Amino acid sequence: MEDLFRSYWWLIFPLSWFVFSGFQSWLSYRSNRDTLDLLKAYAASGREPPPELVARLNKRSNYDLDDDRDDMRPRYRYRHERGWYHVVLFGVLGMGFAFAATSDLYEAGPAFLIVAFVMGALSLASLVSVLTGRGPKA
Repeated sequence: MEDLFRSYWWLIFPLSWFVFSGFQSWLSYRSNRDTLDLLKAYAASGREPPPELVARLNKRSNYDLDDDRDDMRPRYRYRHERGWYHVVLFGVLGMGFAFAATSDLYEAGPAFLIVAFVMGALSLASLVSVLTGRGPKA
């Protein structure tokens, strides 16, 4: 059992991501269900529900409920800055794998070279995306 944990310790990270995503989806489901129940109560009593309650269901997630701005510029700016993050991330990863390929780290130079080319291509694609104003959709 101890060898199993030593060999597959990294599985903790994707499994915790799956658990967190499932919990987040469950919380969003409960929030939407409660909102629908409240709308049903308004409909049963014959009253008009407040527009904020209806708008709550139209949100993509319930975490941006405090964002009442209709202005899209702040979101675009965030996407634009996030695009630079991808350029730097993939560039640094590409350089790291290129170094591993040239130094023949773990005697796997050709494999590292392929990964370095892929990371370089992703960095270049992210750079073009940022410069043309079509940042990644977040």
